[in-house]
Amino acid sequence: MTTRSFRAATAALVAFVLIASACGDDTDVETGVSPTTTASSAAEPTSTDPETTDETSAFAGSYTISDATYGTETTVTVEGGLRTIVSNGLPNHETGEFPGAGNPNAISAQDYSYTLPTSPNVATVSSYNVPQAFGIATNGVVLDPFAAEWYQNDANSGWQLAALANGLGIDDNNAHVQPTGAYHYHATPTPLVTTTSAPVLLGWAGDGFPIYSAYGYADADDVSSGVVELNPSYQLKAGDRPDGPGGTYDGTYIEDYEYVAGSGDLDECNGRTGVTAEYPEGTYYYVATNAWPYLGRCFVGDIADSFVKGPGGR
Repeated sequence: MTTRSFRAATAALVAFVLIASACGDDTDVETGVSPTTTASSAAEPTSTDPETTDETSAFAGSYTISDATYGTETTVTVEGGLRTIVSNGLPNHETGEFPGAGNPNAISAQDYSYTLPTSPNVATVSSYNVPQAFGIATNGVVLDPFAAEWYQNDANSGWQLAALANGLGIDDNNAHVQPTGAYHYHATPTPLVTTTSAPVLLGWAGDGFPIYSAYGYADADDVSSGVVELNPSYQLKAGDRPDGPGGTYDGTYIEDYEYVAGSGDLDECNGRTGVTAEYPEGTYYYVATNAWPYLGRCFVGDIADSFVKGPGGR
C-alpha cells in the first residue's frame, strides 16, 4: 500500500449520513448538519447553540462514513442506550507507506462490530494489556496503545517496549499495521484533531466512555474558563532499572513510567470528569495526551462484552 494524498481526499466526494442523537440519549436533537450531507470524510462539527462558540461533533450521534478514496466504511448507530459501531477499519486519511521500514504489514479491511453503552457507569479501575485494545476512533480505526514487544522478545521479562519510543514503523498519524492488516493508532489520531481551541471528540473507549483530544477547559466544569493543554500524571522514574535491560529509566519501556497523583491534570487512566459540548451536564472522559501514556492504560468502567479481547497487540 502506497502513501495516499490528502489532495485526493479533498477532491473526493464522501457521503455522510448524519442522524443526530444526543450522547447517552435516544432523543433526536438538532445538530446543525443536514441528515444527508455530501462532505469531506473529516466531518466538520457544527454549532448546536448560537449563544456559544462551542461546537458539537458531527460524530456525537448516529452517522455513516463512506469514503471512496480510501475505502472507509463506518456506520455508527445510537439507539436504545447503545452505540453500535460497524467498520472495516480502513482510515479515511493519508497513511504512511505499508509495508515499510519497521513494519512489514499491508493495510487491509477488517470486520469490526462493537456495541458500547452510551451512558456507562464508573466502576472499579481495571488494567489491561495486549491483545485487548483500548477503544475505537470516530472513523472506525482501533485505538491500541500497547505493543506486543518485550525485552529480548520475552513476555515474562517484565519489560514491555513503549510503542512510540521504538522503531516499529509508526507513521505521522501515530499508527501502523498489525500482521492481520489492521491499521491502528498507538496514540492521538492526529488527522482527527481538527482544532486546539476546544475538546475534540476522537472516539470511545471499550467501556463506552468518550475519548477527547488533549485540549480541554482549564476548569473542567466551566466552558468559559478557557482551553488549555491537558497533561498526564505519569512521570519517568528516577535512577536506573534494577534488572532486565538495565540502564536509566528513559521511556524505552512502559515500566519506566509511574503514576504520580497530582503531577498533571488527569487520573491514572488518563481521564477526568467534566463538561464538553457533547456532554453539557458532564461525564467522565479519557484524554489522548501529547505525552506518555498517550492513551488510557486502564478502564474506569466495565469493558463491553463485544469489545473484550478486541484486536490489538502490535
